[in-house]
Order: sequence, then C-alpha cells, then structure tokens
Amino acid sequence: MPHLLTTSGSVGGYVVAAGTPTVDPAGPVPQLIVAALVGIVVIIVLITWLKVHPFIALTIGALGVGIGAGLAPDKAVTSFGTGFGDTMTSVGILVGLGSMFGKMLVDSGAADRVVDTLVRRSSRAALPWTMALIGALIGLPMFFEVGLVLLIPIIVLVAKRSDVPVMRIAVPALAGLSTMHAFVPPHPGPLVAISTVGADLGTTLAFGIVLAIPVIILAGPLFSRFAARWVDVPAPDLFGSRGGSAAGAAPQDPAHEGRQARRSRPSADTASLPNGKSDFTRVISEPRTPSFTVALIGILLPVVLMLAQAIREATAPDAAGAWVGVLDFLGTPMIAIGIAAVYAMVFFAIGGGMSRSAVSKSLESALPPVAGVLLIVGAGGGFKQVLIDTGIGGVIADAVKDSGVSVLLVAWLVSALVRVATGSATVATVTAAGIMAPIAQDLSSPVVSLLVLAIGAGSVFLSHVNDAGFWLVKSYFGMSVGQTFKTWTVLECLISVVGLAGVLLAGVFIR
Repeated sequence: MPHLLTTSGSVGGYVVAAGTPTVDPAGPVPQLIVAALVGIVVIIVLITWLKVHPFIALTIGALGVGIGAGLAPDKAVTSFGTGFGDTMTSVGILVGLGSMFGKMLVDSGAADRVVDTLVRRSSRAALPWTMALIGALIGLPMFFEVGLVLLIPIIVLVAKRSDVPVMRIAVPALAGLSTMHAFVPPHPGPLVAISTVGADLGTTLAFGIVLAIPVIILAGPLFSRFAARWVDVPAPDLFGSRGGSAAGAAPQDPAHEGRQARRSRPSADTASLPNGKSDFTRVISEPRTPSFTVALIGILLPVVLMLAQAIREATAPDAAGAWVGVLDFLGTPMIAIGIAAVYAMVFFAIGGGMSRSAVSKSLESALPPVAGVLLIVGAGGGFKQVLIDTGIGGVIADAVKDSGVSVLLVAWLVSALVRVATGSATVATVTAAGIMAPIAQDLSSPVVSLLVLAIGAGSVFLSHVNDAGFWLVKSYFGMSVGQTFKTWTVLECLISVVGLAGVLLAGVFIR
C-alpha cells in the first residue's frame, strides 16, 4: 500500500519535500534491479536489432519489467494502461493541436513569409545569425522533421544567392531547429517529459527559451565558422527556383488548392539577398501569403500566453480577481495552443487565400504523421507507471540519493545512453523521463523543470548512423558519412553538452 515519507532529505544535493508518496516494492531489490535492466536492454534490442516499432518495443519492455519485478500479469497490464492513458490525456491533445498549427503555418505560406522577410532585411555578414533565428522560429511550433523539410530548400537557395558557404547557412538553421525541438514545448519530447515528471509547463518553457539562446549561438553561428572550413561542399542543386516544394510542401498537396487557385501576377522577388548583385533578383509567381506580422503573432501567441501565466504564478501566487482567472485560463497549455490553432485557421487561411475545404484538408492531413509519435509517447508513459508501481522507481531514487551525483547529470546520462543506443530522441526522452519520474517527486518545482531540460539535452547527443536525421542531413547536402559526422553529429553534441552545462550552472543557483 502507498505510504508517505514523513521527513525531508536531499537527492543529489537538492532539497526534497516531505510527504512524498512511495510504493512498497513488488519484490526483492535485486529482482527489481535485474528486471529494470533486462527490460531496458530488451527495448533497445527490439528497436535497434529487430527493427521493431518503438511503441511495440516499449509496450513489451514495460510489461516484461512489471511481471519480472513481481507484479501479477493483470496488474502489470493495468499499470501500463493507466500510465498510457494519463500521458495521452496530458500530451496527446497538445501534440495534435500543435501539429495542426504547424501544418497551417506551412500550407498558408506564413512560414515562407517569415523566412523571406527576415532574409530580406539581413546583410551577407548577418546571414548566419538570421538563419539561426529562422531555425528557432520555425522550430518553435513545428516537429523536427517538418521543420527540416521546410528549411532545406531555404538553406540551399540562400546559400546559392548569397555566395556564402552552405555550411555557414545550414549549421545555424539546423542548430535553431534542433535546439527548440529538444528544449521547448510544445514539441512531443519536452511535453512528455513535463507530463511524466510533473514539471510546470510555463516554468519549463521560460527556462527552455533562456537556455536555448546561448546554445543556438554556440552551436549555430559560431560553430558554423569551423564547420564551413572542415566541410567545404557546394550548395546542392536541388531547387532551381522557389516554387511549391521549396515552401516545404508539394504542389500536389490538396491543402494548397486555395492558394494555388489565387496566384498573383509575376513580380520581382524582393527577398533576394542584399549582396549588391543585381542578377540575384528573381521573377517568380507567388500565391498570396499572410503578412509577416500576422505570421509572427501566430507563432509567438501560445508562448506569450503560457509565459504570462507562469510569470503571474511566480510573482503573484496569492493574487485573486477576475484577471487572474482569465490569465490562468488562457495560459493553460491546451487553451493557449488551441487559441493558436484557431488563429491559424482564421488569419493564416485568409492571408493565404485558402478555401474552407483547403483548410479542412490541411488540418486533416496534419494528424496521421503524428500518430506514431503519440503511440510512442503513450507507451513511454505506461513504462513510467510500471516503474513506479513495482517500486523500481523508489530503488532508483534511493540509489541516486546515496551516490551524491547530481540528479540533473544522471538524467542527462540516462537520456544520452538511450539516444545513442536507439537513435531516437523521442524514445530517449520518454524512457529517461520514466526512469527519473520517482526522483522528480522529491524535487522542488524549478529543479524539476531543469530535470526536463537535462533529459532534453541528453536526447540529442551523438546523432550517428542509427538516427534518421543523420541520413536526412547527409542526403540533402550531398555529404559523405565522414563529413556528416564533422558537421551534423558535432552540432548535435554541442547542443547536448552546452545544454547540460547551462542546466548544471542554473542548478547551482536554483533550489
């Protein structure tokens, strides 16, 4: 039966709270440890060697851990189902709404407008910094794969028209995209970690944005200087001019029917780069797109709403009144992201000249690609609940507490090891969050947010040949395997290590 700890203590140097619920172990401690280790190994082997889908692998591993630790089979299934349902309740709606918003951002041309406006206002020397900003803005509402597909043609065209080495353009953009994917909600990784360990979303969002700034600078514009020297490849000849596919979606996509039917007359492309070469001016035929202001408001709207609510809680926790209720309601993650999705449906569609049927098809097509991600996230939540109900989580918490090692470092190590073994940032996040969840129950709220960021930093460590992102980057830029290691792999390691350093530094001052 659950019981409460009646004393306070510390875990890895951090103060823990009294009254934390714990669970009696389902079996002897050695049995629990062996069950956990075997379960994790089984998950990794199923994913890497047998090529089983991570959802199936996590499900098998979780049930095996539960039964192996001493739970009755039906209790193990119940525990897994409870964790799956709780995680989907807290994360599934947000991922679905976020995916719809991202699809509207692309299909309406709003993302294209943001990119064109920022590039138009940049000098040649400032382009790496502008591309880092573009990567971060595009990465804020979009999944990594979608953002990558959108950014690749932009990177290629900017590099060609500016006569800047392609790695000086690509590395900052990829750094902005990957950093936001690892640290900032509403991406599935940070969301599931927040839900699993019980972190405050607003606080984690604020910490994540602050941490992302130095990480993007170091891993993006600064590292790109070295990457351009190490790998001097020409910009690939993928796109001759900016058309429908260069905007990140195929022209055949039915969601574009409204935009394609309302093309404007050919006009000079004022987004050409300001490098003093008149022959860089392009004449293109563009569909209508939302204005830069409308697009930027849509991207930042959910962030501002959630941050406002978090700031209110931090500065005026005991405040009362109608304004507090309104602010807390609007800052609720589901409401904030839902408002952004509705905003996109109205203002992106109007600005992009999309018909109602085009909007409907765009929203409908946004959900199938995230179905697999949602299943993985839910299975990770089930795995976490099994670890808690068997008492394995308590054993892990005690081991960390007795070791004196920083909880944040342990979280990063667990996430990094699973990432290197499986090649999946999402699997690394959900697995590490499940393992660290019992420990997080004993930490203060700000430290739990740092724990989420430590897990996120570990989840992008050492991308190599078992990572789909590795091969996507290699193929798009026509690099060899060795050149991809020198650029993309080093970039991901920098994001991970610099992110960990920032988290550990913050942990010195935050208790």
